[in-house]
Amino acid sequence: MASIPAGKTWFDNLKQSFVNVPMGSDQGVDTSTFLDAAEATATLFDLLGSVAFTPVKNDMIGNVKKIRDRQLASPGNSSTLQSLCKSELAGKSHKATEGLLWLVRGLDFTAQALRADLTNNAGVSITEQKPKKELADSFRDAYKLTLAPHHSFMVKPIFSAAMSATPYRKDLYAKMLGQGAGAETFQSEEEKWLGALEERIAILKTFLASKEAKW
Repeated sequence: MASIPAGKTWFDNLKQSFVNVPMGSDQGVDTSTFLDAAEATATLFDLLGSVAFTPVKNDMIGNVKKIRDRQLASPGNSSTLQSLCKSELAGKSHKATEGLLWLVRGLDFTAQALRADLTNNAGVSITEQKPKKELADSFRDAYKLTLAPHHSFMVKPIFSAAMSATPYRKDLYAKMLGQGAGAETFQSEEEKWLGALEERIAILKTFLASKEAKW
């Protein structure tokens, strides 16, 4: 990942942000920008600084590819993620739809981990040496709520190892700040980005739980 310019944050440096992912009046989520934003989000796992997170990142990137392959194969039916899935399922295939299901779970894990940190450490600076709760606890709790229920006994130890390798809160956030960038600015940007991600996750989870998204 490219280094973060002085005065900027990781959120400023993203190729695409969930803040800019359009949604139609019918809550259709734009396919191209959502996939770009998901791909950009996967760079967070590079910052976590352990090879233990490689499977987490690869899983996310792999699911983006499944959806993008379907989009390239049938662009006319793929302007939104919902229309892409409906079109694919009508053709008795579900590779991309299943990819979206797992991508949303991975993004939900990421969102819940960061939200838990904001909640657990409300009012605590990102530079604080001893926060109320460490980042590893937030990541571990988020994993239990999102991905763990769907992982096999063979996969769980791989992801559990990643959760245990989560860096200290202050160390991760230091990597997400360019030189001279303020902690308050960062937390404001994080809240905006996270809120946009959570909104789109909620819409897609509702769709994926509906009858029209089943195979």
